[in-house]
Amino acid sequence: MNDKSKAKYAVPALDKGLDILEFLALNNAPCTQSEIASGISRTPNEVYRVLVGLEKRGYLVRSLESGRYCLSLKLYNLSRSISPMDNVLQSALPHMEDLAVNSGQSCHLSMLYQSQAMVVVQARSKSPMHLSIAEGALFTLSSSSAGKVLLSNSNDEVRQMLIEHDETYSAYENECHQLLNELDLIKVQGYLVQNNPLIAGVHDFSVLIGKPNAKLIAALTISSFDSALNTSSNKQCVIDELKSTAQKITSLLAR
Repeated sequence: MNDKSKAKYAVPALDKGLDILEFLALNNAPCTQSEIASGISRTPNEVYRVLVGLEKRGYLVRSLESGRYCLSLKLYNLSRSISPMDNVLQSALPHMEDLAVNSGQSCHLSMLYQSQAMVVVQARSKSPMHLSIAEGALFTLSSSSAGKVLLSNSNDEVRQMLIEHDETYSAYENECHQLLNELDLIKVQGYLVQNNPLIAGVHDFSVLIGKPNAKLIAALTISSFDSALNTSSNKQCVIDELKSTAQKITSLLAR
């Protein structure tokens, strides 16, 4: 979309409202009108009416004592009402908790979100030492194991669009060709094991939840310290446990 089209379809009040919601969502503390205005590069006068409107609609709560604004639970409740996501979480979490107990490893579920892999739920291990991946964390599709599993099992049109949004590959034909070959292999194999791109001494194991090319897919992942994977048989056990759990969750989603 060119600059003229952007200007033609711009909705300033909506943009301000979304900017305010996103700013407060990323902020850990309630904010004054001036702090919100500064945070979104606006003047206090520009945001006043939008703040009043958001409070009236129940998206914001304003403290009578301090006059500071914070998000209400309305956005959370709305997100919980999105049936596909809710269905995935309800189907996945009990089996993920069983997996965490049986494997002694934490596991997490990731889905596509704004050209990234977003962790939507985690089941923590009860072991004294384990890796924990925060819910809401975002990872690059083309480098994370969950991201690659999601990319490899997306339909061709979606996969191409997502790769084009990745600066690492969009401008380099050779690198993009190598990635596409890797994704084809992952799709055939049905899982991915790789070194964690961010933490040395950690292996990631990811499998698909759902059916390839489906509208709704997810990736189930275990990130494990290498010290807990002393033999190839241990690695195979992790893969087998993940695949078994993924099959159970997928069968529930298909009902």
